[in-house]
Amino acid sequence: MAKKGWTYKKAGVDIEAGNRAVRKIAPLAALASRPEVLGGIGGFGGLFRFPSRRYTFPVLVAATDGVGTKLKIAFALDRHDTVGIDLVAMSVNDILVQGAEPLFFLDYIACGKMEPDQVAAIVGGIAEGCRQARCALLGGETAEMPGFYSSGEYDLAGFAVGAVERRKVIDGRRIRPGDTLIGLPSSGLHSNGYSLARAIVSGGRRKWRDHRPEGWGRSIGEVLLEPTRIYVRPVLDILKRFRVKGMIHLTGGGWRENIVRMLPGGCVAEILRRSWQVPEVFTFLQKEGGVSRAEMFRTFNMGVGMIICAAPGEAEKITARLRRRGEAFYVLGRVAAGRRGVRFL
Repeated sequence: MAKKGWTYKKAGVDIEAGNRAVRKIAPLAALASRPEVLGGIGGFGGLFRFPSRRYTFPVLVAATDGVGTKLKIAFALDRHDTVGIDLVAMSVNDILVQGAEPLFFLDYIACGKMEPDQVAAIVGGIAEGCRQARCALLGGETAEMPGFYSSGEYDLAGFAVGAVERRKVIDGRRIRPGDTLIGLPSSGLHSNGYSLARAIVSGGRRKWRDHRPEGWGRSIGEVLLEPTRIYVRPVLDILKRFRVKGMIHLTGGGWRENIVRMLPGGCVAEILRRSWQVPEVFTFLQKEGGVSRAEMFRTFNMGVGMIICAAPGEAEKITARLRRRGEAFYVLGRVAAGRRGVRFL
């Protein structure tokens, strides 16, 4: 005999909770807008009027990403207002290295049970990330999937679309031996290497909340939850004024696998290890986990989130501009002739 009286809500999907979440999200999305946005959220698709007057031969650049197992720390601390920044950062930083200005961002939130306040906290972070990146939060999607995620847990994905003038696309082809490598500091682990970090800092929820390494002033969970830095403002300022040959967003795969993506054949990046001080969170993880230096550089950004490559004279102008803006930077080394790769000195 068929069961009677079933509803979508009894099956685990609360449509009204979803509607409450949308009502909380709407004013947050309005905080991350641009003049090109047509209408508000709630439509089947977001409408964006392309700023064609600013481009002669525009190229669209798109990237997509998630936050990964960093979310596990957000669950443990029951703090959800920063991971949205991570979500935006991972995509906008990726399109930035090709010279693109971020235009708009869309998100996807999947959860086991719709909790409007939790969703609002997540979207609040996404809106803040979009504000930092000067792009519009054009829309998104929330999906309630009972039985798929544990109670209180969710997953995030998103993508960014930007534009760059065709002649200004940055692809590394003009990099030559003798060029200078400039690093911009990271804010921590960003959103990479958390499976290793979590394996090192093994323990329950209480450890993430309460364990404070000596001199930190914050718990290990709070330090590891530090949101990914968004580089849009300082980098776009540089791109408007100077000639940049190549850029790298240091993400998954660490130093070697990311730097080679920028280099043409016959060029090797020579990195001076003493040109910057590795932040204590990385030395803590290396010591606690007995991790080799090679594995650390293969997994983590080690305190550098973005690398800019420019000719020596142009690099001097770039560092002078960064200094005037109060931006920290490191002269990491140079490009030399050799087999395509990375050499630490």
